[in-house]
Amino acid sequence: MFFSIHLVWHQNHFYFQKCSQPERSPQAEMDCVPSRSGLTSEQFMRKMQNEPILEYKKGSAERVALDAELKKMAATVHEVPLRIGDKKIKNKLERNQVMPSDHKHVLAKYTHATKDQINEAIEVALIARQKWERVPLKKRADIVLHAADLCGGKYRMQLNASTMLGQGKNIIQAEIDAACELIDFFRFNAKFALDLEHYEPISTDVSTNQMSLRGMEGFVAAIAPFNFTAIGGNLASAPALMGNVSLWKPSDTAVLSNYIIYEILEDAGIPSGVLSFLPSDGPVFGDVICASPHLAAVNFTGSVKTFKTIWRNVADNLDKYVTFPKLIGECGGKNFHFVHPSAHLDSVATGTVRSAWEYSGQKCSACSRMYVPASIWPQLKEKIAAIHKDVKLGDIEFINSEANSVQVRDGSIFLSAVIDGTSFNRCKSYLDHAKSGKDGAEVVLGGGCDESKGYFVQPTLITVKDPKSKLMTEEIFGPIITVYVYEDDKVDEVLSSVKDATPFGLTGAVFAQDLKFIEKAREVLRDAVGNLYLNDKSTGSIVGQQPFGGARMSGKEKDARTTRRAVLTTVSSGCLLRRLRRRRNPSWDGDIHRWNEYRTPFYDAHHPEIVATA
Repeated sequence: MFFSIHLVWHQNHFYFQKCSQPERSPQAEMDCVPSRSGLTSEQFMRKMQNEPILEYKKGSAERVALDAELKKMAATVHEVPLRIGDKKIKNKLERNQVMPSDHKHVLAKYTHATKDQINEAIEVALIARQKWERVPLKKRADIVLHAADLCGGKYRMQLNASTMLGQGKNIIQAEIDAACELIDFFRFNAKFALDLEHYEPISTDVSTNQMSLRGMEGFVAAIAPFNFTAIGGNLASAPALMGNVSLWKPSDTAVLSNYIIYEILEDAGIPSGVLSFLPSDGPVFGDVICASPHLAAVNFTGSVKTFKTIWRNVADNLDKYVTFPKLIGECGGKNFHFVHPSAHLDSVATGTVRSAWEYSGQKCSACSRMYVPASIWPQLKEKIAAIHKDVKLGDIEFINSEANSVQVRDGSIFLSAVIDGTSFNRCKSYLDHAKSGKDGAEVVLGGGCDESKGYFVQPTLITVKDPKSKLMTEEIFGPIITVYVYEDDKVDEVLSSVKDATPFGLTGAVFAQDLKFIEKAREVLRDAVGNLYLNDKSTGSIVGQQPFGGARMSGKEKDARTTRRAVLTTVSSGCLLRRLRRRRNPSWDGDIHRWNEYRTPFYDAHHPEIVATA
């Protein structure tokens, strides 16, 4: 095996050297273009920076390439096998992944691993660990950094197209997830891991102390969600980077995009057996991994209910294990926007629209409850309603272009269908509850849904008179936000009720131009969430900029957005993020949803140094 690049340590900096390689065909040379954005892992290791987001303007090279890949991918039924060691196992390919926007359109066929096949994967992984764990960290990091460049170049459009078609994302939401965040995970994880090797324990005159980082004894079960392609890649690859072996269970509704990541890591040089790709029935997979004495860790993103089940199963099997399994999980949320009478209304309106309705409210951090003072609610409602008129719910399918009579992608879509029938039915049940008028509920915007072709739910805003309504306390995971309008003189009382209104504690935001209230809210909500945003929406954490992870029943530990979660043997405890920055305002240009910087008067008044240099 050879590596196309390798790291060299020189004057406290890593740089890349080209290795001698065999002659490659023109197609192979084109495939090895490091990145469509221009940022390579070599440049990243010299100076950490996030992967640039491509704009996909009509006629741009990336737009043409994406449209071509979408057309090609949608016209093919892809076969996704199990991967165990060198084996590609199809069984009967008895299961289908369909397009959420057209549930009769089969995108991929796959199979579920049986109990015996999962046990086989464990055996193969334990054998692979013996060699993999002893591979120097620099070489493991080299593979992951090479994978990042493959994601940025050769595979970028496959990642985006599979995420758009299979998981219902529009162009920009696919780009920031399947391309940019995945690349960032790979690069930041590698950098953080390599930084850990710099630490040296104190030695004395009579003793020399050394520390080495080793993988955990056993295997890691990586259980991925549907809503972020990048998370699937991160949950499985971060443990592998640190010398561990992973059993990767993708979501049934994200099988194709996750398998492409598996192939990318394979292309980058990760040895067979280090990762096993195992679409599975959830309870079967959970029972098998928890019963194995070699379970070392569970790396999980998903529902509270599922994580609790895994936790209980681990507890029931404690006497079997070779070592205590580590449980790392990010779960659901009932994320809030709390609006103070002094809030800048344009910032609240744009931030709430984006947080609540982008990707149909299916981000873990999406805002689904909002507290607004009565004095400004009429104005805020009007501003949100004006934006709502321009928010386009659309079909991630091909449309006819009058310009050239070919099939192209509709880039003006803001949100599409929810992920599957189960999600649709859950959303519909909450809409029916609201329409019944219980808890003083009133549907103000949206409220419709239709599953005749795809699982479409309109972006919806509801008001309630009871802050304890199920609409304000239960996780919905759809494009539905509920507003409780409070009397202005009750602001402190309502603020104090936010934390214990739900068992969740993932993200929340406070909007206010009153600095004293901002400070008070920050303290009152200190234990309410894992991420607290000040004058910013509750979504949008970026690798290397904000840590992300839940408090309370929303999970435990953080991911690599800033902390060193890549090393599962040194996990950090929860922390509170405070962020105050320039707002971003969404604009629609008739093509795709892009963002232009927008500074609030409040921000400019308190950050003159930014205004002076902007």
